[in-house]
Order: sequence, then C-alpha cells, then structure tokens
Amino acid sequence: MTAGSRIFAIGDVHGCCDALAALLAQIAPRAEDMVVMLGDYVDRGPDSAGVIDLLIEWSGRTQMIFLRGNHEVMMLNSRTSSEQRHFWRECGGAETMESYGGSLNNVPQSHWDFLLATAPYFETDKFFFVHANYQYDLPLKDQPPLFLYWEHLRPAPPPQHENGKQAFVGHTPQKDGLPGDFGHLIAADTFCVGGGKLTAVECNLLECFQVDRDGTEPSNFWLR
Repeated sequence: MTAGSRIFAIGDVHGCCDALAALLAQIAPRAEDMVVMLGDYVDRGPDSAGVIDLLIEWSGRTQMIFLRGNHEVMMLNSRTSSEQRHFWRECGGAETMESYGGSLNNVPQSHWDFLLATAPYFETDKFFFVHANYQYDLPLKDQPPLFLYWEHLRPAPPPQHENGKQAFVGHTPQKDGLPGDFGHLIAADTFCVGGGKLTAVECNLLECFQVDRDGTEPSNFWLR
C-alpha cells in the first residue's frame, strides 16, 4: 500500500446486495486502497448470487481481500452430502438457493472459484482480520477453524492477540447497528440482514460508513 491509501473492513453482508452496492459507492475505494471483506457474503438475505457477482466485479477496480465466513464454509460443504446441504439450508442457505433459481447446479463455476479462494485470515503491518474470533496466544497460521469461522465474541472478546495488532472481526452481530469498539478489537458486523446497518470501517482513522439494508440512509462517523 502507498502513502495516503486507505484500508476498509466491511462486515457481514448476508445477501444484502443493495446495501453492499450503496456502501461501496459511498466509500468509493480507489485503485490504491484496500477493502477487506470479513466474510458471510451469502445466506439469509435476498440476493447472495448478486453479492458475489458484485464482489467479483469490484475486485477488478480496487484491492479486495475476501475472508471466509462460516456461511461460505456451509455453502461449500453443501456439495458433499445431503446432510450438509440440509444443515446449510436451515441456516439461511434456502435463501441463497433461491437466488440461484433453486438449484446448486445453477451456481456458476466463477462463484465456486470465488468461494474456494476465500482466505482464513489477513494481516498487514498494523492490523489483522478474521471472520469470527481468535485464540490470542496462537499465531494466525495456527488458529483452529472453530475460532476463525464459528466462535462468537460472547461472553467477552478475547485479549489482544500476541502479535499486538488491531483486530477487525465480523460474525458477532452488534444489534444496535453500531460497531463494537473493544479497544484492541473492532466488531464490524452491524446486523444488516436483521434490520441494522452494513458498515465499512476505515482502519487507520476508525471512520465508519453505513447504509441500511435497502442501501439508503448513508451516514458516517468516527468511533473515537
């Protein structure tokens, strides 16, 4: 990254394509900026297929990092057995299937390739990003999948990671619609699919940009 470039973390999208399109238009990332998507692009919301199309499109405009969330894990696992497919459908996969016309056979190979390429974590010299949670005393490369994809922050977030970097996570919905600021950790899933907001946090300044589920009511504010 170059001097003056920005790095954004965007919380869980969950099929809210209109919100994602409006939020990306609001932050207007430049080619030298970076956008880290914290996972859970699919399930529950109305247009998971559209979300993946939009993310693939934006990856040609700016630096996009796509983390894997537990809902991407479930969608990928749904290909392996009817039991896994049933579990996924019960967890929001039914809405994703509808966005593909009701059948996994309609999922384009480019979308499977996108899902398979999602990363377990990402880090820079100052920050690190995971979908769900982390064990503070284990290197990021050794984190268990249970923590990376499934563990919520409740009843309390973990201590600062031993690497000393600022953490950005999704997964645990902040149902008041505001990012959770725990000092060493920012929780950026602001419950868009449940009636909250979709949030982008500019990591250096902790400036937050938000839209509602319909992609309206844009706002911005600073966490500190």
